[in-house]
Amino acid sequence: MKLVTAAQMRELEELAVAAGISGRAMMEEAGLAAAQEAWMAVGASEGRTILVLCGPGNNGGDGLVAAKHLAGWGADVRVYLLRARDEADPVWLEAREAGVPAESSEGDEDLARLDVLLSEASLVLDALLGTGAGRPIEGGLAGMLGRLREARSAPARPYVIALDLPTGVDADSGAADPASVGADLTISFGHSKIGLSQLPGLELAGRVLPVGIGIPPAASADLPYEQLEFRSVKETMPRRPAGAHKGSFGTAVVAAGSRRYPGAARLAAEAAARSGAGLVAVAAPASLQPLLAAGLPDAVHEPLVPAAGAAAGELDGRAARALLRALGSGSLRRASALLVGPGIGTGRGARAFVADLLGGLDAAASAGTLRALVLDADALSMLSRLPGWGDRLALPRVLTPHPGEMARLAGCSVAEVQSDRLRSALDAARQTGSTVVLKGACTVVAGPDGRARISDQANPMLATAGTGDVLAGLVAGLLAQGMDPFDAASAAVYIHGDCGRRVAESHGAAAGLAQDLLRALPEVSALLEGRSRGDASGIGVAPGLLGGPGGGAETPPAAGSLW
Repeated sequence: MKLVTAAQMRELEELAVAAGISGRAMMEEAGLAAAQEAWMAVGASEGRTILVLCGPGNNGGDGLVAAKHLAGWGADVRVYLLRARDEADPVWLEAREAGVPAESSEGDEDLARLDVLLSEASLVLDALLGTGAGRPIEGGLAGMLGRLREARSAPARPYVIALDLPTGVDADSGAADPASVGADLTISFGHSKIGLSQLPGLELAGRVLPVGIGIPPAASADLPYEQLEFRSVKETMPRRPAGAHKGSFGTAVVAAGSRRYPGAARLAAEAAARSGAGLVAVAAPASLQPLLAAGLPDAVHEPLVPAAGAAAGELDGRAARALLRALGSGSLRRASALLVGPGIGTGRGARAFVADLLGGLDAAASAGTLRALVLDADALSMLSRLPGWGDRLALPRVLTPHPGEMARLAGCSVAEVQSDRLRSALDAARQTGSTVVLKGACTVVAGPDGRARISDQANPMLATAGTGDVLAGLVAGLLAQGMDPFDAASAAVYIHGDCGRRVAESHGAAAGLAQDLLRALPEVSALLEGRSRGDASGIGVAPGLLGGPGGGAETPPAAGSLW
């Protein structure tokens, strides 16, 4: 599903007009679609009133077209105008000719009349502003929205359908005016707007339904932004032929962990392995190897010894040089992807490890088979101290910052990052020549070529320690299998989000842990492979336990389940 900014949508409409499709024709398509959805929502039963709240612009025109069609089908439809329409407006004239009763807002007494209309309405169409929101809502519009909010809190609240956007939601950022009122359904004309895929717009929009309004398909073909969806992810996943061997699916190296954060290496490495990588190698401080080896029998280990006198359980410059030798001509020369950062800490030794490693990676890659890099967590915190690092590194890479790390990378505040997450991710991708995964609610994947994909997952279950390590491991594992960085990052974000959804449904958002994502991963992976795991009860998650076919949380675990 393509996503657009307000400016991109205006450009598409201009292209449509240039192709011979009038603005009035597009308004007719939009209004007809809104009328059809309203009709289906309330049914054809008598006595169910539809109230259309109309603004003065094109969004109000869409509402009037909807009212005209509803009246023609026999619905009890009424219109309430923010301001009186021009008597020469053809859309207004047609609605009047169709017998649609209309009133307008002129003062407090009229708003009292609006209270009556709202109390009688089964359904309300919000056709007040759409993409026209550009300044704080006040005056009569604020009063109308306040009455609508009160009606929504009543026991018999009306169903609300927003046309294009809930009034007051920014089409590009998802920011919402305090006066904004949530909808049950948002009908987005032409394409869904970026703001409906970002909080708080995502929550205020309810279900989002994009509908065509006559934009020529060719005009939309090269739109750079899209919703992250199952179908597009499935199409890019690596194929697993029957005759394959472990070398067919690459080797992922995970350089991670420290005495304080040994679990980060464990989570990232297991995620890389469960993503389908043929082999996972853990490059961690030598003192952690006994601990990690006991829990990761599937991985091989490349213990890294720090310099004499260095703090035990930490990586440093000597460890970086040892890893570079292993990648270039040693035991890891067949590695195809490298993950650096989870749990390595931010001390002096870790800073030297990242700086020395990045300085020698291109040479190591040219000597071996390394073709992609993932920088996560503590490694990202070092980049702000290495100006120009992106220009000195040719190896394709993926950065996976959370908003705080992104703020440090960009030299701005977290609030600035969060105020326009898409723009923040795109700017960082362009400036560093990297694919950027801006984590958080509605994670953004941005490519250096200007493309972006946005997840629709906003799940507090993922707001817990270690979940980022799992995501980074997934990216590395998919890169190891030969995926393009943008596709690998997109697939990892989708898988990670779907695992989080399943864990939240089973355990609740508060009780889920990062390691639970790993247990849910086989179910999600099986779906992406195009098969059901209903008969594979001995691995990962019991069928039905995480919301799949077969039942809910009450379904008992199958014999042998890790749950």
